Amino acid sequence: MTTAAATPAGSLPAGVRRTVVPGGLRVVTEHVPGVRSAAVGVFVQVGSRDEAADLNGASHFLEHLLFKGTPTRSAMDISTAFDEVGGEFNAYTAREYTCYHARVLDEDLPMALEVLGDMLTSSLIEGEDVEAEREVILDEIAMHDDDPDDVVHNLFAETAWAGTPLALPIAGTAESIRALTRDQVEGYYRQHYVAASTVVAVAGNVDHDDVVRRVTAAFAGRDFLANDASPRGPRLAEAPRDFRVGEVFATRPFEQVNLVLGVQGMTRSDPRRLTLNVLNAGLGGGSSSRLFQEVREKRGLAYSVYSFGLGYSDAGMVGVAAGSLPGKADELLRVVREQVALVARHGLDDDEVERGKGQARGGLVLSLEDTGSRMTRLGEAELFQRRLRSVDEVLTRIEAITPADVRTLAAEVFSRPQTLATVGPA
Repeated sequence: MTTAAATPAGSLPAGVRRTVVPGGLRVVTEHVPGVRSAAVGVFVQVGSRDEAADLNGASHFLEHLLFKGTPTRSAMDISTAFDEVGGEFNAYTAREYTCYHARVLDEDLPMALEVLGDMLTSSLIEGEDVEAEREVILDEIAMHDDDPDDVVHNLFAETAWAGTPLALPIAGTAESIRALTRDQVEGYYRQHYVAASTVVAVAGNVDHDDVVRRVTAAFAGRDFLANDASPRGPRLAEAPRDFRVGEVFATRPFEQVNLVLGVQGMTRSDPRRLTLNVLNAGLGGGSSSRLFQEVREKRGLAYSVYSFGLGYSDAGMVGVAAGSLPGKADELLRVVREQVALVARHGLDDDEVERGKGQARGGLVLSLEDTGSRMTRLGEAELFQRRLRSVDEVLTRIEAITPADVRTLAAEVFSRPQTLATVGPA
């Protein structure tokens, strides 16, 4: 078994420390002065895009099952541990990772690490729990199928990334969840939940060396740290994968027509993502944005309209989402396309760029007032970036963005062929 290895302090932002413990498990902490809380997240480098077609939904299914008990803790024990100290505790599954996270008083961090370590390494995956959670997940899928926003975004992904795991819904389908067996889910757990694919990120009133000692003890179950392995590197790609172009409509008995109009975007690691944030802020990121003013304020075509970007390790999209009454849907789409074309030709004006930069700066700094956001930033950087940039470095990069940068990116991105997904009544 190897010994713990610390990352040199000079390569990390102030207050951040990183150590690799035996097995390749990464521990990253950030000391936040003046707080009495600690946020901890366990990031496992596996998500829905890592599933074979016959395992669609396995990552999300497993996320549910890890709350059901270990040899030393029942599901009730796990829940009670956080409830009795007023802590927050949850999990979520994404396309490229799964995260189990908690936020507690600093004095309760040892308990949080013990419970998370036990869950991650030693969950039982009992047959009766699989059957019970199967019904819960089927209910969750049905709930998403009743949400127009969820349906249209899933339809867009299904079209834009057809033939790849990115096209499949994170929660799976009713058919795939009914077909998954206990042995398949447990096999998925044993294969993917390994130390080299796991990051423990902690932010708040914490001491790094103490966290490393406690993590090493808490994650020792099931010989989780026994292998002499190196950490799995960040997911990076030189260029985005193919993006399918087309139009698709799904009939649902909804009151509104919901649409997503999108084009190929950029990967998580593309250095222009900050410029994209500024572009999206000006196009559809707030009440002063072009889309909000043109679609809602001037024409009253929709209550909600916004632009957004999604980035994965090897894929990305930039899009506009909106919903309207069926009788206004055609005009809504016409106006959205018109505004996107104008931005592609002319970019944003100087005032719009400054507002976009202000939104980007404010959003970053205000989010870091919360230890949970700092913890998430640590974990995602470990999974998807070559290094964690300091807040000051990011702010400097935002400040350096010019109207010409935004104009160049807008011309490149919004001149690409479009994919349109629409959901509404027949």
